Amino acid sequence: MAVETKLLTYEEYLALPEINRRYDIIDGELIMMSPSPTPLHQRIAAKIHLKLGPFVMERQLGEVFFAPLDVLIQREPLRTRQPDVLFIRAERADIIGEDLIEGAPDLVVEILSPSNTRAQVEEKLADYASIGVSECWLISPEAQTVEVLRRTDEGWIRQEIYGRGDAVTSLLLPGFSLSVSEIFD
Repeated sequence: MAVETKLLTYEEYLALPEINRRYDIIDGELIMMSPSPTPLHQRIAAKIHLKLGPFVMERQLGEVFFAPLDVLIQREPLRTRQPDVLFIRAERADIIGEDLIEGAPDLVVEILSPSNTRAQVEEKLADYASIGVSECWLISPEAQTVEVLRRTDEGWIRQEIYGRGDAVTSLLLPGFSLSVSEIFD
């Protein structure tokens, strides 16, 4: 007996109760992230948020958020992503909806796990590019690196890859600097 998967519509998604687990919705299918993030993953996300958040707030540049928070990729078929950390410039605050982010964050941060395949990462990057995300940081706890990607008309290009002893900078956030060693210590 075949079991048919019921795909979520945008309206059904909005009616869901709040879920405190990480998930993406890919073409209407709710995909739970399993297992939950590790303590290392959470430490890294917290360090980035604790450094980036005050920098942005003090300069009134916008807002910094962290997962779980849905970013709408498309309504039909429904597709969402939940970056680990994201930044939205103040002049684009209108994309911050009551239930989710309804537009492209300016910066998304993805902390990779050993189970992430290259295809999964490329699919996320394609989704972020499709809505106009300007910059993406791919953080590898295994390699202890931060790869900063910038979106161009030709696709994602590597701005820089940072390792221990380096400081991450961003074209979106002039004056911002974050020590890679500080992220992983």
